[in-house]
Amino acid sequence: MASSRRRRGGGPERAADNWERLVRAALKRDRDHLRAGGATGGLGLAAAVPASLGRTTNIEQILQAADDIEDEDPNVARILCEQAYTLAQNLDPSSEGRGMLQFKTGLQSVIKQKLAKKDGASIDRQNDIQVLWNFYLDYKSRRRIDDMQREQERLRESGTFSTEMGARAMEMKKVYVTLRALLDVLEILVGQSPTDRLHRQILEEIKKIKRSDAALRGELMPYNIVPLDAPSSVTNIIGFFPEVRAATTAIQNCEDLPRFTYDAPQLRQKDIFDLLQYVFGFQDDNIRNQRENVVLTLANAQSRLGLLDGTEPKIDERVVTEVFCKVLDNYIKWCRYLGKRVAWTSLEAVNKNRKIILVALYFLIWGEAANIRFLPECLCYIFHNMAKELDGILDSSEAEPAKSCITGDGSTSFLEKIITPIYETMAAEANNNNDGKAAHSAWRNYDDFNEYFWSRSCFELGWPPAEGSKFLRKPAKRKRTGKTNFVEHRTFLHLYRSFHRLWIFLLLMFQGLAIIAFRHGKINIDTFKILLSAGPAFFILNFIECCLDVMLMFGAYKTARGFAISRLVIRFFWLTAVSTFVTYLYVKVLEEKNARNSDSTYFRIYGLFLGGYAGVRIVFALMAKIPACHRLSSFSDRSQFFHFFKWIYQERYYIGRGLYESISDYARYVIFWIVILACKFTFAYFLQIRPLVEPTNIIVQLHDLKYSWHDLVSRGNKNALTILSLWAPVLAIYLMDIHIWYTLLSALVGGVMGARGRLGEIRSIEMLHKRFESFPEAFAKNLSPQRISSRPVAQDSEITKMYASIFSPFWNEIIKSLREEDYISHREMDLLMMPSNCGNLRLVQWPLFLLTSKIMLANDYASDCKDSQYELWNRISKDEYMAYAVKECYYSTERILHSLVDAEGQRWVERLFRDLNDSIAQGSLLVTINLRKLQLVQRKLTGLTGLLIRNETAGLAAGVTKALLELYEVITHEFLAANLREQFDTWQLLLRARNEGRLFSKIFWPNDPEMKEQVKRLHLLLTVKDSAANIPKNLEARRRLQFFTNSLFMDMPAAKPVAEMIPFSVFTPYYSETVLYSMSELCVENEDGISILFYLQKIYPDEWANFLERIGRGESSEDDFKDSPSDILELRFWVSYRGQTLARTVRGMMYYRRALMLQSYLEKRYLGGIEDGNSAVQFIDTQGYELSPDARAQADIKFTYVISCQIYGQQKQQKKQEAADIALLLQRNEALRVAFIYEEDSVSSDGHATKEYYSKLVKADVHGKDQEIYSIKLPGNPKLGEGKPENQNHAIIFTRGDAIQTIDMNQDNYLEEAMKMRNLLEEFRNDHGNHGIRNPTILGVREHVFTGSVSSLASFMSKQETSFVTLGQRVLAYLKVRMHYGHPDVFDRIFHITRGGISKASRVINISEDIYAGFNSTLRQGNITHHEYIQVGKGRDVGLNQIALFEGKVAGGNGEQVLSRDVYRLGQLFDFFRMLTFFFTTVGYYVCTMMTVLTVYIFLYGRVYLALSGLDYSISRQARFLGNTALDAALNAQFLVQIGVFTAVPMIMGFILELGLMKAVFSFITMQLQFCSVFFTFSLGTRTHYFGRTILHGGAKYRATGRGFVVRHIKFAENYRLYSRSHFVKALEVALLLIIYIAYGYTKGGSSSFILITISSWILVFSWLFAPYIFNPSGFEWQKTVEDFDDWTNWLLYKGGVGVKGDNSWESWWDEEQSHIRTFRGRILETILSLRFLIFQYGIVYKLKITSHNTSLAVYGFSWIVLLVTVLLFKLFTATPKKSTALPTFVRFLQGLLALGIIAGIALLIVFTRFTIADLFASALAFIATVGHHMEGVSKNSWALGLCTRDCTDV
Repeated sequence: MASSRRRRGGGPERAADNWERLVRAALKRDRDHLRAGGATGGLGLAAAVPASLGRTTNIEQILQAADDIEDEDPNVARILCEQAYTLAQNLDPSSEGRGMLQFKTGLQSVIKQKLAKKDGASIDRQNDIQVLWNFYLDYKSRRRIDDMQREQERLRESGTFSTEMGARAMEMKKVYVTLRALLDVLEILVGQSPTDRLHRQILEEIKKIKRSDAALRGELMPYNIVPLDAPSSVTNIIGFFPEVRAATTAIQNCEDLPRFTYDAPQLRQKDIFDLLQYVFGFQDDNIRNQRENVVLTLANAQSRLGLLDGTEPKIDERVVTEVFCKVLDNYIKWCRYLGKRVAWTSLEAVNKNRKIILVALYFLIWGEAANIRFLPECLCYIFHNMAKELDGILDSSEAEPAKSCITGDGSTSFLEKIITPIYETMAAEANNNNDGKAAHSAWRNYDDFNEYFWSRSCFELGWPPAEGSKFLRKPAKRKRTGKTNFVEHRTFLHLYRSFHRLWIFLLLMFQGLAIIAFRHGKINIDTFKILLSAGPAFFILNFIECCLDVMLMFGAYKTARGFAISRLVIRFFWLTAVSTFVTYLYVKVLEEKNARNSDSTYFRIYGLFLGGYAGVRIVFALMAKIPACHRLSSFSDRSQFFHFFKWIYQERYYIGRGLYESISDYARYVIFWIVILACKFTFAYFLQIRPLVEPTNIIVQLHDLKYSWHDLVSRGNKNALTILSLWAPVLAIYLMDIHIWYTLLSALVGGVMGARGRLGEIRSIEMLHKRFESFPEAFAKNLSPQRISSRPVAQDSEITKMYASIFSPFWNEIIKSLREEDYISHREMDLLMMPSNCGNLRLVQWPLFLLTSKIMLANDYASDCKDSQYELWNRISKDEYMAYAVKECYYSTERILHSLVDAEGQRWVERLFRDLNDSIAQGSLLVTINLRKLQLVQRKLTGLTGLLIRNETAGLAAGVTKALLELYEVITHEFLAANLREQFDTWQLLLRARNEGRLFSKIFWPNDPEMKEQVKRLHLLLTVKDSAANIPKNLEARRRLQFFTNSLFMDMPAAKPVAEMIPFSVFTPYYSETVLYSMSELCVENEDGISILFYLQKIYPDEWANFLERIGRGESSEDDFKDSPSDILELRFWVSYRGQTLARTVRGMMYYRRALMLQSYLEKRYLGGIEDGNSAVQFIDTQGYELSPDARAQADIKFTYVISCQIYGQQKQQKKQEAADIALLLQRNEALRVAFIYEEDSVSSDGHATKEYYSKLVKADVHGKDQEIYSIKLPGNPKLGEGKPENQNHAIIFTRGDAIQTIDMNQDNYLEEAMKMRNLLEEFRNDHGNHGIRNPTILGVREHVFTGSVSSLASFMSKQETSFVTLGQRVLAYLKVRMHYGHPDVFDRIFHITRGGISKASRVINISEDIYAGFNSTLRQGNITHHEYIQVGKGRDVGLNQIALFEGKVAGGNGEQVLSRDVYRLGQLFDFFRMLTFFFTTVGYYVCTMMTVLTVYIFLYGRVYLALSGLDYSISRQARFLGNTALDAALNAQFLVQIGVFTAVPMIMGFILELGLMKAVFSFITMQLQFCSVFFTFSLGTRTHYFGRTILHGGAKYRATGRGFVVRHIKFAENYRLYSRSHFVKALEVALLLIIYIAYGYTKGGSSSFILITISSWILVFSWLFAPYIFNPSGFEWQKTVEDFDDWTNWLLYKGGVGVKGDNSWESWWDEEQSHIRTFRGRILETILSLRFLIFQYGIVYKLKITSHNTSLAVYGFSWIVLLVTVLLFKLFTATPKKSTALPTFVRFLQGLLALGIIAGIALLIVFTRFTIADLFASALAFIATVGHHMEGVSKNSWALGLCTRDCTDV
């Protein structure tokens, strides 16, 4: 077992004092917040330097030096500031640059202040050079610069790293920054022409420094992780790791490379990256970035293979080959697919150096490709051509620039020549999408550009790409390049096209079941022949799908591959012919069936044809989808015949090939779906189809039914509309209830899987107590490397103690983290901490919370004991922790007393415990001692330990002596039996010492840390009486500890040592969300006087108390914090850590680094501790692990955290609070990196103003300022598509490692979970094949929604989300169709960055960008798994409006997915059963949701048709079919889905599994009492509205939800704007249908029957109308209701206009609401849908008494005349005097006469005709649907006329 010293080639020595001091200072900045008052970008004026100056001058360094030496010499600081101002003035005299004027003004103010400090004394600026030179010499002398330089050189030449060396280098770095600034100013002041001796002396010094400071300049060069530009740097231990040195040496191997010009500063050796830069013109920072990336990739791969030894380590050939094959895997597959030869002859022929060069070339292309990174096969094309160019150059003796990258001015630029032309074409196409409003077919998206490279014709593009090619053609008015392979037309038909197999299967089964039902279940030859009608139906349905293929490819024919078009044509003609032929045959079969004495010839031909066709289809299905047949399928590809038919059967793409799984996985999901389908079709046959047979037969036979209106369509068609109204809702449920069966079975399977996975074994704090003994062993075996947990021990009895010693430091760090997060108090922390178990105590010491009150109980047992010693011990041992407590108390007392006294006192202690031990061994303890006096002994001992836990003083020492004497008296004279008492009393040694006053006179105070801890622990053991069930009290702390301890017993890969683990990055996109709450945000009160701080204090009272205890305050208000900036900052963080803020996310993700440092530190000490001379206590001591340079370096090489803050540069320039807060996070977290897009104004060659864009990466430097690490120029604005994926894409080049975890900025992490990350990463290796035939490419991770306690809505969302991310995804992974549903999944980084990235970014179509990463991974033969032994926190929306916006975004995203090529290909290429799972868990879920709502509409419109036409009464008189079983089954199923019962089933199963049955039942009942059914019904409407609207018209967009705390009342106008179209209008329509049904419909059972049938619809109406009030804070408060009504009416009446937003005016809002209806087709569709409202008027008019049952069409015509008159009268009534200013009184008079005339007319109608009051209300009901929209400004729009008029006007 190699020690750490050997494996690091000498290794770091124990930290020197100065190193410890420096690193502690850094940590003090981390923890105590160096800038307590808040964050700035840096310190002093240096933070305010404009970016343009910072890049071109060293003004920042000069001002930083001025800040640093201000206290030493203010006059020198003044000189430096003046010189900085002069530099700024010379560069920008007119202050035109951004931020320049403010900077100069501030600098002038500072200079004036410095001058004012001279107290009016004159300043001789002629003397400035002398003053500065004198200060320089003095500064250099005081800092011993020359000595430090010589010492650094000596240490550097030793070739090994030491902590002393690092400490000196860090000191030197700070000094050197100031020194260089002084010299730079001197050089400027002196100039190039010295005028005197002093000037010449200064110039000589400058030259001398420039010659000798190469190494020091290297120390100052910014770097990310490894200082590769300064390999001799001694401040970073990573460069001394053998694997890093080996990787650096590997890229510097240029022996067999051609010569090339190398102009870089000689701080490092030239390497292959310099050659590639010279040849292709890559950017400097791209070279630096990818150099580090490649070095770390090779180094980490080498560390996994084995650690290197020796002074000159070398990278293993296997490592290079592994990296080479993984990075270029997609390129090799691409060449193979296109039949092209790769850029090298064979893998064996490529030497190690060439492999590294090719890997470096690919990464450099990728690193500078910008938006082209979304086109992986385009990158393959670029790499292919550049690798060929490079191959020729490498074979020459001297390198020359590649011709493809030579620009017009003769320089080389990869960006300008290769990337920019492609980018500009993509940008032109993106501009053509009209900000996402144009049809998808009108422009090419990322997929279209990429799929151009899926055919051999892409090589016609040439190299470099020809500017005149179709690919690079920019869209013009009439000339543009079409789509590639697929067109995303906006239509619901995509659902049928993509999943036609599902719909064909369901329709054919429905047909078959209906035939059997109508044949009364008789299966005979006649029935069989009728069943064969499925043949023509099958071919016709496939023909329809083929027609859709032909139609929906419109727009891509010009650019489509010839093979694709040929396949379409062949399939079209084939299906046309075969459909016609099969239909003809079947007609003949029916004729034979009806004819007597037929020979059945056609039947035989028909059967033979269908059988043959079915056999061929089955063979091809098996070959394409069944794993066992896949090899045979690949072999058959050699035959052109089989290849042709396979091609016809299934389209062949570059992606989507080989979508098969292992036999076991295939059998698993086939059986799963066979069970579902069997249940579904059984239910459908017996409860849906068969009960409708008899009513249908009766209705068909009914003739001359009486209609109550003028019938237009139902004569002579055997009551087809009646039958349709009967069957339609049943068919709708039939099509969607398969999702119900899936939900039920998945809940059952998920529950069983969870139980098998040991989830929920520890579901309470009591279970945690009972099983605590088993935790150390489980931890050691799962979370510790095997080399540690399998260490040999002297005795088997010591193995438990060894496990405990491994477990305790990690457990204690977890408890400390809970205290830092304020989940537990100081006292709880003391009780939860676990001793190290490395001392000499002979038993395992458990945390005190397990042992609390056990000593008191044992004392009670002893006092009541009347039996033997064995009986007493047996009674105590029934509680194992009581036995532990008694043992520990006994052994600890002995050890403490023995260490406390000397001489006679020690002898007394030794003899006392020897006698007691003898008595215990002989079983005579009850004879030896008086158990009734045990409590007295305990009290005396408690008094003694109470003194010892305090710091030593003379008075306390005397008190201890007294306490010991009292203890001696009690033990000797009361506790011990008479015989022992007499022996001690007559012991001369003690007697003499006591008489002389020497007994216990000298006390050895327990100052040793271990002994102090033992005394404190004994005191707590004797005094704490709290129940263990109450520790910890905080529910979140309990949940976390329960989950962590439960996960120790779950199946997970063994942990590797940190040095050998898979490296990873965490990646968080950020835009402008809250980083850190400000004090103003915390304290501002809403209209109810509630502030965020007050709100959090009330919902987290225990955490608030713990926070105040931690910062040393009692009960405090926000005003009390104003006197302490550090406490203010702590308060801001406390609140931010309870919200969904970036600060919370950063804290959580940085736990990974903390965990890795702890693990690395302890592993080094475990494995090498004894060998290095450490004691047993020392090598598990975690004190100072954060200071260890080795542990910090090891963590940095394995973990990187990058936040992509897209507009951070703009925020800094605008001095926004978010920028200051991000800078604070950088200062507090040294390993944190921030990437952002920087915009710079520039002037093009033709004089036009342009913008240049850069991807930048920054970190905090030693002064807390942002230090730029990399700045890579982009070809243009990177935001061509959706913002979030573009933000991810520009920054992903700065990530490192083999894995990348995507984390959103509303997530959290926990230290205990971070400890399991290396176990999770081992899943990628799939060593045991647990994940199928492919290694995982995405690891799914469980989430815990931490916002569930905020409100009832938050609780619903939390539980619903938890159900999906646990049980739901568990089942999906089991069925091999889990996708990427957002964060926090862990990606195989190399796999995904070489295949398009971790998301897709095309505008609108990829609005749900995350899900496409899963689609892409699956289509490219990836494997997505799910793991539940680790969890990450996640926030969810907590208010109804937030939730609605979020669900609207997701539903809209799913609507766009329906149109996408990814869903189409997965639907086509998955085998049938996998396709079923995929459909019903992605877009199918929203289809079924929509079908649930549509069922209500179908049912009610059918009933209204029967009611208004009078058929329900007519039919019921002849055949009582209403209320049949089928309709009841359909409505019941719809109702249960509607109220969320089936959503709750998996939720309840999850509760039962993880909480227990009783808690699950209680939780479900609580949810019902909180109106969860109302919420789920309301969400149903949200999802339906946005999903359907998106497919019909588009309009999907990102909807910012805010993610804040909901502590304010939402006004009704705001709710109305959000829910009017999605809920309110639809609810009123349903209500209108229900009213008409109850008014005119016929029900057999009367009102009770009506209620039973329509209850679900009424609940839907209630939920959609009133949920926004129920879940609105103060929603039913009368005063707020009045205010809301006034606000709403003002909004309604306010006129719209230019610049008026929808928030202020109804008219503007209406225009915005209709903006998504953009196309002619969309307007026609809306018009057609609006016509449905005319049925109300048509039907109700004929029901009026005044019509006297007249069914003439003239009645309906007359109703329109009445309607027009009514509208005219309304206009007359609403006319205002302002429009008739001449005769206002006369107008009022006419209106009065008109009103009286109307009343009189109605009265006359009632008296002289059959018109009734009921007719009046019925007329109003009819005209509401036709004319009015419920109160939307009375006549401002309408349901029928208004909507139609609007649509026709638009048309």
